[in-house]
Amino acid sequence: MTHRLHGIERIDDYDWLRDPAAARETLVAERRHYAAETAHMAPFRRVLAAKMAGRTPETESSVSWRHGAFVYYTQIEAGREFGEFCRKRDASDGGSVLLNLDELADGGFVELGVREVSPCGRYLAYSVDTTGDEVYELRFRDLETGNDLPDRVPGTYYTGAWSADSSSFFYTVVDACYRPYEVRRHVLGETSGTVLTEPDRRFELTVAATRSGAYVTITSANRDTTEVWLIPADDPGRPPVSVAGRRPRVEYRVDHDAGRDRLIIVTDDGFPEFKVVHAPVTGGPWQDLLPADPTERIHRADCFAGYIVLSLRRGGEPLLRVIPLDGGEPWEIHPETTAGRIELVHNHDYAAASVLIETGSYTEPTRWEEVMLATRERTTVKTAETPGYDPAEYVSERHWAPAVDGALIPVTVVRRRDVPLDGTAPCLLYGYGAYEAVFEPTWEAALSVLLDEKVIFAHAHIRGGGELGRAWWQAGRLARKPATFTDHLAVAAWLDERASAVATRGLSAGGLLQAAVYGRRRWSAVVAEVPFVDVVTTMLDDSIPLTVNEWEEWGDPREPDEFAWMLAYSPYDNIPINHDSSPLLVTGAVNDPRVLVHEPAKWVAKLRAYGAKDVLFRVEVDDGGHTGPSGRYAHLDYEAEIYAFILSSFPGSPAAPA
Repeated sequence: MTHRLHGIERIDDYDWLRDPAAARETLVAERRHYAAETAHMAPFRRVLAAKMAGRTPETESSVSWRHGAFVYYTQIEAGREFGEFCRKRDASDGGSVLLNLDELADGGFVELGVREVSPCGRYLAYSVDTTGDEVYELRFRDLETGNDLPDRVPGTYYTGAWSADSSSFFYTVVDACYRPYEVRRHVLGETSGTVLTEPDRRFELTVAATRSGAYVTITSANRDTTEVWLIPADDPGRPPVSVAGRRPRVEYRVDHDAGRDRLIIVTDDGFPEFKVVHAPVTGGPWQDLLPADPTERIHRADCFAGYIVLSLRRGGEPLLRVIPLDGGEPWEIHPETTAGRIELVHNHDYAAASVLIETGSYTEPTRWEEVMLATRERTTVKTAETPGYDPAEYVSERHWAPAVDGALIPVTVVRRRDVPLDGTAPCLLYGYGAYEAVFEPTWEAALSVLLDEKVIFAHAHIRGGGELGRAWWQAGRLARKPATFTDHLAVAAWLDERASAVATRGLSAGGLLQAAVYGRRRWSAVVAEVPFVDVVTTMLDDSIPLTVNEWEEWGDPREPDEFAWMLAYSPYDNIPINHDSSPLLVTGAVNDPRVLVHEPAKWVAKLRAYGAKDVLFRVEVDDGGHTGPSGRYAHLDYEAEIYAFILSSFPGSPAAPA
């Protein structure tokens, strides 16, 4: 295959791998080859998996939360992969199982798309994906009988909302490119009808209910522009009304302050790091609610009776700010650990006197706390069980590494306390750097086992992400994308003075990062999970998922300038010539709709053709999605595979016995 554009000719000898039927035999052979080449790691992999399972309680239960007349929670019984969604009326109630995911999985793959209980508490809307392709079948369960209704809706996507009377459910459906382009309303026992269609292929739709229960919101968004519509939840057949239309490069998100019957809006209109304004529900000018602060990136505003809770970042750290609407002094809620996270979770009751927050870090197990909005009292409700793990033996630290242009890159460094940062221990570096995404630190059994192998873990918060606000994203986007790669290399150079060896790992856009830095220095190992590597070809093909609505993130190669900057870094078009290179593990999945499996398959084939020797390709040829296998033990087994590969690469490691 020869691609010709803007006077440049690109020859693609592996374009045939785009044909699933033609590629099937090759992918199956790759999985067999991977199994054979890593067979010597199997004993160590099993040891790691057993240690990870040992850090996982046999029986798990989540924090509980109130929604209407019931208290809801999830639980996983011993030996189960997925668990159950349950509820009870009060502490004396033994509880009942509403949804058993292990039964839905039937020994295979399962992921839930939506899980929404109706306002009356009688019905559950839930959607199921059993292959990993992220296209869901929407179902409805009568929670009084425990039986599913005959209503089944195929081809649905994430997000959904009930009408106030629980008679109908709003949901999204995807087009041929997996874009959620339409919102429909399903009336129980009847049919579905179209509510809103988004014709602009750059935009995706989501649907949600306001916490007040008064409105259903529909949001159309691309990378830097949004439009929001409202539908009265008690009049679900009414046509949606746009809140403020659509203006290029203006974003806004809304919630409903029922006490004053107004909208609370977070927007970047005139203020790049976002501000909070309010407006009448019926329309009218926006008025500033709070003074804007350029040192803070405001992400969302959640309305409660008498309060607004803001979720924001300042100086690279997350926090919550409580705004009393009676004129009281605003106050803040911070993580209680260094390099920690904090967020609102499971707060369905608009009139609640308290909110439930979730905190934790890479070294501190997840903790849920109740915070009284009037008194500021903060009480721990539950702490996740982590058998065999003592947080006091580990440390999370925030460091700053210099970039090539002098900017300071935040780096979260995690290690055992008895493992010094003095150049004697190896390090695994993780990076992503795209979409203004922030990967908040969460305790994981797998990572704790890696730390016990005397490995340092470092998370580089490079440009392209959102750790330091909207400007940090803009500095690693479009024509500035190479800053993401040089930042990651700069963090690695900073670690060279503090670690004996450095391996690197990333997934999806983070897989692109790994591919871009592979060959640009000597790594102990590189793990590129489902990597987006054929940047130009993919972004020219508007028939595949995530192309048109990704132009605002990566660029549109139909434009000569944008073609040039993308071609300059696209890993598939820039294969390194010198292959005194690092051991490389690439992953892919045939059902992955985000990075189609031909991308990693083509890249691996081309690398080998150019002389790369130590390249492995782990491909999910059956069920499995963008992030690998589902289920708690299946995913731990996957993590054990990845960590066995990384550990075996470190000098002097006994990880891979002959």
